[in-house]
Amino acid sequence: MAEIIEEKVLRNKNYVFRDRAHAGMLLARKLEPYIEPSSMVLAIPSGGVPVGKVISKELGLPFDLIIVRKLPIPYNTEAGFGSVSWDGEIILNERLVKQLQLGGEEINRVIEDVKHELEWRMERFRGKRLFPELKGITVIIVDDGIASGYTMLAAISSLKKRSCARIIVAVPTASKNAIELVSPYVDKIFCLNFRETVVFAVADAYQEWHDLTEQEVLDLLKK
Repeated sequence: MAEIIEEKVLRNKNYVFRDRAHAGMLLARKLEPYIEPSSMVLAIPSGGVPVGKVISKELGLPFDLIIVRKLPIPYNTEAGFGSVSWDGEIILNERLVKQLQLGGEEINRVIEDVKHELEWRMERFRGKRLFPELKGITVIIVDDGIASGYTMLAAISSLKKRSCARIIVAVPTASKNAIELVSPYVDKIFCLNFRETVVFAVADAYQEWHDLTEQEVLDLLKK
């Protein structure tokens, strides 16, 4: 079970960060005493990129991407019933799948669609670069928040195969349920704004929030 490191004065509060860059700065300060120089930041696009870039810069750590996508519910694409990582790791929310009565054929069709999208995003955001060698490295997975936890689980599952020294999750905000889901699989979780509310939205932690465009992500990566 992971050690949870939070900012207790921010617990259950909304609009505590100006934007993703501000959240990244605060996370970097929280991380600094715990991180060795051999660590690496892996950000989940799109929202994790501006947070991760700030952490990477402030702590002087190498930066890369770990590309993961949710499996959208066919008739409610804003929500998901699981996730897939760039290398094919699939995590399903089995309880939700059963509740929604999704059939195997329907699930497989969504998975195939998302895999094609992942290939496109890998080409667009990473080009031909090989995924970094992570054996013996402490990896910090960064996103702008965790709502359900299944996207983060797919990223963790992918990294578990790569003999990392430690896996740390660093996010500005997360729901109680997501933290409980993820914590058995990583060494530490840094979450500044831990929220136990019944209704949770990542956006509610930010004063300035928008979905990043592809071009915004590319511009950040060029920096």
